[in-house]
Amino acid sequence: MRFTPHFSTYLSVFLFGLLCTYCAPSNTFSQDQQPADSLATQHLIRQIDAFQASPAVRFGTVALSVRRVRDGEEIVNINARQSLPSASTLKLITTATALSVLGANYTFTTLLEYDGTIKDSVLTGNLYIRGTGDPSLGSWRFPNYYDLPALLKSWSLAVKTAGIRRIQGSVVGDASLYSDLTTPDTWPFGDLGNYYGASLSALNINENLYRVFFRPGKSVGAPASILRTDPLLSYMTFRNSVTTDAANTGDQVTIYGAPFLNQHWLVGKVPMGEPANEFSVKGALPDPAYFSAYALYNQLIQDNVTVYSPPVSIGGGIPATIEMLGKRTVLNQHTSPTLSDLVLQTNFQSLNLYAEAMLRTTALALDKTVRSNDTAIEALVKFWKNKGVSLDGFRIRDGSGLSTTGALTPDNMTSILSAMGREKAFQTFYETIPVMGQTGTVRWLARGTAAAGNIRAKSGSIEGVRAYAGYFTAPDGERMSFCLLVNKFTPGQSRTVTRELEKIFVALVGVRGA
Repeated sequence: MRFTPHFSTYLSVFLFGLLCTYCAPSNTFSQDQQPADSLATQHLIRQIDAFQASPAVRFGTVALSVRRVRDGEEIVNINARQSLPSASTLKLITTATALSVLGANYTFTTLLEYDGTIKDSVLTGNLYIRGTGDPSLGSWRFPNYYDLPALLKSWSLAVKTAGIRRIQGSVVGDASLYSDLTTPDTWPFGDLGNYYGASLSALNINENLYRVFFRPGKSVGAPASILRTDPLLSYMTFRNSVTTDAANTGDQVTIYGAPFLNQHWLVGKVPMGEPANEFSVKGALPDPAYFSAYALYNQLIQDNVTVYSPPVSIGGGIPATIEMLGKRTVLNQHTSPTLSDLVLQTNFQSLNLYAEAMLRTTALALDKTVRSNDTAIEALVKFWKNKGVSLDGFRIRDGSGLSTTGALTPDNMTSILSAMGREKAFQTFYETIPVMGQTGTVRWLARGTAAAGNIRAKSGSIEGVRAYAGYFTAPDGERMSFCLLVNKFTPGQSRTVTRELEKIFVALVGVRGA
């Protein structure tokens, strides 16, 4: 049964009553006599109608699509054909595509290689760290895999085990798998220097993250000084105008930077009264491939391996400035966690870098000619169109939803989610989506209600936008896909929006699929 409301729910109910009176009098019934699924759906529509008319959203748009997963039948359509910002719910499409194309057991491999020759413990050549796009390399999130310090030590050990004590060449961070500037040009400049806006590289490391530690001043408004960075970044410079705010005011710092730019600007405020009188903020490494080479160079020096030339990076549009000496020999292979583990972290923690890595890797698996962010998106679109999914209004600009100009329709989202329900990788994908009221970024939402524990949803938010998409189980046992987008809600109304959304989620789980 499909419900598409008109401009006013009350008008639609009135017209429905007239229709029953004049066209089918023998089947008329009062609201109390209507089937449960009709009552539940009308209640949901009334909730959204009231929300749309409220001061919180009256100048914006509320849109909802609900589909039955089994066959993709549309059940509810409220502004569902309007293209609106998806925010991080887009990660569901990116991760679903990756699992469908690459498989749950796919892994990335990062290679430690050398060229030239080894003789009398001297490598006459270069040492390379060659990336294949692994977003988790050196991450702290996976207990059974190396974090950054352990990874560097393992590489240094591999060099020494090969009998190398001197390198008459460079340590090279090789990100040449991607020849383009991978940062989408629609990402806001104010995001690029911050961790969540870290640019994708073919050689990512430590999630392309660094921390800068501040010492707050002793009074509100006093300058906050830089203590250190972790990891050490002696090649970077910082322009710091950060000041001190009252205790418990949190991170108000913006880091301005850009890919391959080794000077960052730090503006904003940090709170005083923090433990150890220091406060850290997360920034984005401007060239992860260079940092990889730089960090390994320092580890080798610490482990008494001499390196004659400074570290360098190649790829990402950077031309090679070293003499390459022919065929390379592999010293070490580092394998990532499985794709299912990476997708779980992506959807639970909303990791932009992971989503961008999956978009590019999936696109390359679909089409070896992919050489840019735009052609990667084209490959994703073609994949779902070949599955019979209509993508009218689908205007995404990245794989993570960070772009403020990217948009999709709720209909696009539920169509893909329903189609995914018929893919072999669906159960793995389904289990990577947070449970409302329990886990991930929706763990505090709708607690103690009928929606908690029933809805699996990825959340998304950018300025003026709230977005949710995923699945729920209807009272008749049907699995349903849904997408709820709220665009341009009134500033200062965030708490009101949350309360109203919780009411909508409670109403949503009452909708039947049959």
